Amino acid sequence: MSDNVVDLPIPATAKPQAVPAEAVGTKASRVKRRLTSRWATFGALIIAVIWTIPTFGLLLSSFRPEELIRTTGWWTIFENPGLTLANYQDVLLSSSSSSPQLGSYFVNSLAISIPATLFPLVLAAMAAYAFAWIKFKWSGALFVFIFALQIVPMQMALIPLLQIFTSVLQPIQEQVHNVLPIIPEQTYVQVWIAHTLFALPLVIFLLHNFISEIPGEVIEAAKVDGASHSQVFFRIVLPLAVPAIASIAIFQFIWVWNDLLVALVFSGGTADVAPLTQRLAELSGNRGQDWQRLTAGAFVSLVVPLIVFFSLQRYFVRGLLAGATKG
Repeated sequence: MSDNVVDLPIPATAKPQAVPAEAVGTKASRVKRRLTSRWATFGALIIAVIWTIPTFGLLLSSFRPEELIRTTGWWTIFENPGLTLANYQDVLLSSSSSSPQLGSYFVNSLAISIPATLFPLVLAAMAAYAFAWIKFKWSGALFVFIFALQIVPMQMALIPLLQIFTSVLQPIQEQVHNVLPIIPEQTYVQVWIAHTLFALPLVIFLLHNFISEIPGEVIEAAKVDGASHSQVFFRIVLPLAVPAIASIAIFQFIWVWNDLLVALVFSGGTADVAPLTQRLAELSGNRGQDWQRLTAGAFVSLVVPLIVFFSLQRYFVRGLLAGATKG
């Protein structure tokens, strides 16, 4: 009977359908060729030029005198050059009530933006590591709750948070000022706390996605060697997460630097705490008669974000590409 055994053909549905590696490589190379083709490069250049034209026009207008700004467009600069630094002198050094100077408010914006960027990054990095690599009760539910906080509009939390600051934080600041008069009664603490609270949900979510992708073998090998969670965090996780942290730092710094709503609510409108954006709104005067000053004032406010972006650009690109490819 063994001689009469017939090998039945295996149905096609039983055979595993594996995608050839050549097909995957061909598809990836095809996408890469399309993104790096001449037409794609030409389209990217066109978009970059169109995106840059308004900024270039703002820069040229900031060096033109008031009468030319009011009567002609910036594209007529070759016909009527008239370049001058009077707008920057008026904006940065003038101290009249109708034209508040911006030079003294640069310090306020830096004093607000730098801590308001560092605080959420430090807290979010530790929280992201805890959610990713430390097992504790209700960790999943707590992470979902933090992620869901992004849905709550910021405007809904402004007044309740301001009431808490008024009833709790302001009396403490007054007592500290009475004991140490050298410390001003109105400080940046309220603005720092507000920006940190509003940024934490998104920053924790983004850093958690990056930190959780670190190979578990690296973490386990460090624990086998006797490393504690703090040593793993500072010696392994943080160096590997530098691109992601730098990318988030760029967005957070630019968001805080350009913020006006939180500054208006929590700074109290005082000149000692008011950031640059709050004074930019007053450059045009009470009735908008001095709107030409906005050209120089707006470009002055662009300088620091541009410096931050170009300084961290290489980390920004690495952070965007992190996790995009495997192997």
